[in-house]
Formats: sequence, C-alpha cells, structure tokens
Amino acid sequence: MGTLSTQNIRKRLAESLPGGLIITPLLEEEEQTKDNTIDLRLGSEFIITQRTSFEAIDPTQKQEMDQKIGDYQQHLRLGFHQRFILHPSQLILGSTLEYVSLPNNLSAYVIGRSSWGRLGLIIATATEVSPCFKGSITLELVNLGEAPLVLYPGVRIAQLVLHTVEGTGTYSGRYSCPTGPEFSRIHFDVEMEFWGPTKEAAEIKPPVNLKTP
Repeated sequence: MGTLSTQNIRKRLAESLPGGLIITPLLEEEEQTKDNTIDLRLGSEFIITQRTSFEAIDPTQKQEMDQKIGDYQQHLRLGFHQRFILHPSQLILGSTLEYVSLPNNLSAYVIGRSSWGRLGLIIATATEVSPCFKGSITLELVNLGEAPLVLYPGVRIAQLVLHTVEGTGTYSGRYSCPTGPEFSRIHFDVEMEFWGPTKEAAEIKPPVNLKTP
C-alpha cells in the first residue's frame, strides 16, 4: 500500500474510466491537489447538538434511540456566505462539499488542515474511507480552543490522503451515498442487544456517583 503523489492524484482524477476516482466539485483543482493530498471544503449542512434533560444516551435501548437523537441533535442548512459559530467544547457534524467516489483499488483517510488545528479545530472523523465508498464525507468538528470559531460553507476544512490497496476492496458500511451529515446509527449494531442490560441486571441499580476516600 502506497500514498498517491500529487501527480498520480491528478492523473487518476483525469481518467474517464468507469469506476475511477471521482471528487466533485473541485472548484480549484490546482490549489486543492498539492502536497500529496486533496483539500476538501466544508458543505452547507450541519447536525448540531443541544443540551437535553434526559440522563444519558444508551445505544442498547434501540426503541428509544431515534427519539433521543431527535431531541439531542438538530439538522441545519446554511447558505453560502452565512456563518456558523462553533463555541469551545461544542461538537457538530458537518460534511464535505465534495462528493467522493473511490474505486475498488484506492482507500483514503481524512485529516484536519493544520491551519485550523492551530486555532483549536479538531476533525475527529472516522478517518478511514473504504474502497468503493460513494458520498459526501461526514466530519465531526470539535472546537478545543478557548475562543469561538466562525465557519463558512465552502472554506477548505480538511485533507484527503489516498492510498493504493493490495488487491481490491469494497464498502459495506451503513452510511451509503450520503449527501450531507447523517445521524448516528450505532443502535443498529447487532451486538448492542447482547451487551445491553438483562432484566436481572436492570433491577440492580449501581450508585450514580462513587465517592473515593
């Protein structure tokens, strides 16, 4: 597995073969493809988190999760030139403006731009993008700085690093062809029911806070 150079990235983008590498729109291809990465822009859709009155979010309680996610998170769409203020310690979900389609012999991972990182912005996304993934890439944005940060749809926010794959791969995730950020589907993990509380365990309520001497 090797990292694609800038030259190879541009070559793969220029190929018109079916099943090739597609990243669109690349508004400034020369500026966005350099240093062996592709700069990705912030899209206009967000999922914002808000304070709630319920005690906790428990992914093993599948029947309650959809309602709790609806109470906890809200979908928001901004126009270009409109701003979003990301406050310290706030988490939001955004997505890339670009639609990405990877062939079966390329994988990728997403990293934050260091210029934003120096201001406290962390992109804690699912870093690995599997071969054959198609869609806008969800970005988990957290402000770890001390001052609010102003974000605008369209600004370069992240970088995509591409790798060749030994053999071929495929994508089997549950977020297929997204065009914006999507709510978590962790409660659909098949293991949640097994690892969740049994009836007997539910009857034993541990202390909420444990005080240490």
